[in-house]
Amino acid sequence: MVGRRVALLSEHASPLGNLGGVDSGGQNVYVGNVARELALAGYQVDLYTRRDSPDQPERQPWVPGVTVVHIPAGPARYVRKEELLPLMDEFAAFVQHDLAVNDGTSLLHANFWLSGLVAANVKRALGIPFVITFHALGRVRRLHQKEADQFPDARFGIEDRIVAEADRLIAECPQDRDDLLNLYQADPSRITIIPCGFDPGELWPVKKEEARAELGLDPSERIVVQIGRMVPRKGIDNAIRGFARLVKGEGIPARMLVVGGESDEPDPALTPEIGRLQRIALEEGVAELVTFVGRRGRDRLRYYYSASDAFVSTPLYEPFGITPLEAMACGTPVIGSRVGGIKFSVVDGVTGYLVPPNDPEVLGRRLADLFRNPDLSRTFGRQGIERVNRLFTWRKVAGAVKTLYGEVLGNSLKWRTEPSFSTKTAR
Repeated sequence: MVGRRVALLSEHASPLGNLGGVDSGGQNVYVGNVARELALAGYQVDLYTRRDSPDQPERQPWVPGVTVVHIPAGPARYVRKEELLPLMDEFAAFVQHDLAVNDGTSLLHANFWLSGLVAANVKRALGIPFVITFHALGRVRRLHQKEADQFPDARFGIEDRIVAEADRLIAECPQDRDDLLNLYQADPSRITIIPCGFDPGELWPVKKEEARAELGLDPSERIVVQIGRMVPRKGIDNAIRGFARLVKGEGIPARMLVVGGESDEPDPALTPEIGRLQRIALEEGVAELVTFVGRRGRDRLRYYYSASDAFVSTPLYEPFGITPLEAMACGTPVIGSRVGGIKFSVVDGVTGYLVPPNDPEVLGRRLADLFRNPDLSRTFGRQGIERVNRLFTWRKVAGAVKTLYGEVLGNSLKWRTEPSFSTKTAR
């Protein structure tokens, strides 16, 4: 079917990957859910990712309509994404040959700058148009992480090329659009805001007492939860310090659960960030109150979100941030950094609170506000459920993506920015 075969490129993030590790997070969730929803809408989707294990077959059917293609680019083992650039010529050659042999793909959808480079090269060779979701921009990362950013400087020029050559750029939030305009001089007419989402079939409110019973948690304890990748920029250290201010400074007893890591058991040897965070909890005097849970499957996350009285996500910067959406979907108020996509998805004073990044004093006070006003907390939870179901389901996201594809391919469908994805989203 003309226009109904799409190639998703995601060199380091596969929907088959384990979440919560250093290089596994929101992008894995994004490509998996977009691919699934496109297939449900009648698209044939080939999802190209790098083979990082010798056990992976070249082609692996995932769900009806979606095939995951494991490309033999470099060694069949994990390679840090900061070191993948030299492998992209091999990755691109495979994709180009595969598309030339299996004619019929109408569009490439690249995810991340490395896949964007592949898409740009394939477009030059085969003339197939491409769109890109960057998920993170190099100049933004360097601005915030400085010398801790280990991506090569070549990234900046490559991103400039991608911005110039892509048929459309998907910005995940208004801040992402502003960064593309101000740091990359992108053509505003080729930028469309389409956010990330959540799956209502996977995440929904579970009664707190049931969720805690499922997890073996004290039904009467106040619980703060943090879920996500265990890397310094995610600000989990700030979350722990803010929790310490709640307990020590505000005098409110509570427990904090930190979910994520490279293994099901919280092993600092496998996840060094856990060791650093454990030392911070010890320094803050709350080590016995902070529980590192380890990695958990997607099917378990609704219990952690629902069991919590407050979800905290205070990264230094965040291109979008899916976990606040997921927490709101489970009826939990969110306290998040006033950065990037979080200041787009969380409405301050409506679904939770926005706080400055790296400010544990303010975070501690806002946690105390929630715990001292349970009626307000419940209101935030209800309003969060309404907001994400109205604006941020993966089906809605994929619908916007499909419309964008239609515009790129010259179909009769014309893009109109839906109110939910405008820069002035209604509260």
